[in-house]
Amino acid sequence: MKLSLVLIVYRSNSSIALEASKFCEEVLKDKNIKSLRIESDFHKDPIEKYLCNSEFQPNIGIVIGGDGTFLKCANVLTGYDIPLLSINIGGNLGFLTQEKNFLFDKSFIEILEHEEYIIDCRNRIKCDVCISGKSNEKIIIKSYDALNDFYFKSVEEDISPTNQIQIEIDNEKVNEYKGDGLIISTSTGSTAYSMAAGGPIVHPNIDAMIINPICPMSLASRPIVIPNTSKVIIKPVKKSKGEIKLWSDGSKGITIRENYYCEIKKGKSPCKIIKFKKSANYYNTLIKKLDWKGDLSLKN
Repeated sequence: MKLSLVLIVYRSNSSIALEASKFCEEVLKDKNIKSLRIESDFHKDPIEKYLCNSEFQPNIGIVIGGDGTFLKCANVLTGYDIPLLSINIGGNLGFLTQEKNFLFDKSFIEILEHEEYIIDCRNRIKCDVCISGKSNEKIIIKSYDALNDFYFKSVEEDISPTNQIQIEIDNEKVNEYKGDGLIISTSTGSTAYSMAAGGPIVHPNIDAMIINPICPMSLASRPIVIPNTSKVIIKPVKKSKGEIKLWSDGSKGITIRENYYCEIKKGKSPCKIIKFKKSANYYNTLIKKLDWKGDLSLKN
């Protein structure tokens, strides 16, 4: 890959990430490659103000942090066609990141130049928070994009707050979930909150959405995997007490009031992730993260 401009995003409030970003900047500079280095606090420093400048259109973005930093960056870049390389500089291997050795031994730049990588296109999901207007026309109040998941939980912080959520799939009322909440996840996000809530692990190359109740009060409320071409409608049940809040990839969203509903569908543009051919594959990452046995013959 011919690199002329690179966007470097590093985790905010992390001295380790800051130093790693400066190191990355110097490696690129030695190769006569220009870069722009910013922290991941996009509320304080919106990324759009840099990308609206026609003189700065990066070939790639390098994200330095963990999976959380990558999710923030991926979501603010939804409208831009920029492949992202994420380097994990923390202690744990991430599902979306490459090992930090690729950065500190400077091999990442040769891998990019010699194109020893693949671009993994991961589907996003989009949530439109709506209200019905006259003649039942859809009025969109706010829209969100997520690479991992959307989830709905009670606003109340009381002991064991429960909520009741109605779900429709492709215009058919399917169920009402009563419990701590509900997760709508991509295949990529199946190893995040959904997995922690007892959902299935789904390979990211499978085009699917996972609907997973959080601590349901009925044993009949089970996780379900559906095609990601589906349209999912989420509504708070009117007789349910309290309000629910939408979360997008772990960030607080809007409060879903009684007369609101959420329409969740596959996002328009995928997230392009740069994966090195020399890095750990998906199954090897599962083995390391989940402490699976792997090939026992290699341990003897």
